Amino acid sequence: MISFIVWVITRLLNLYGFLIVVWCLLTWFPGALQTRLGEFITRLVSPYLDFFERVIPPLGGISFAPVVALMVLWFVQMGVTGLASWL
Repeated sequence: MISFIVWVITRLLNLYGFLIVVWCLLTWFPGALQTRLGEFITRLVSPYLDFFERVIPPLGGISFAPVVALMVLWFVQMGVTGLASWL
């Protein structure tokens, strides 16, 4: 049962990380964030990324918040997997 829960959590974290990457790619194309898909992804990803954007200011006009956010997701995923193997 625990392995199934860990599997679901890791898949959800992977999906969320994928959405962050897609959001980053959409920011490169003018008007892409104003589409239905762009607005949907922005609503899902913005609350998480906004925290990191407040903590980490952009350097030279480039925001490294998505990179740090993905790293934190990865660490959480590794922590969940490690905790499950410990149980």
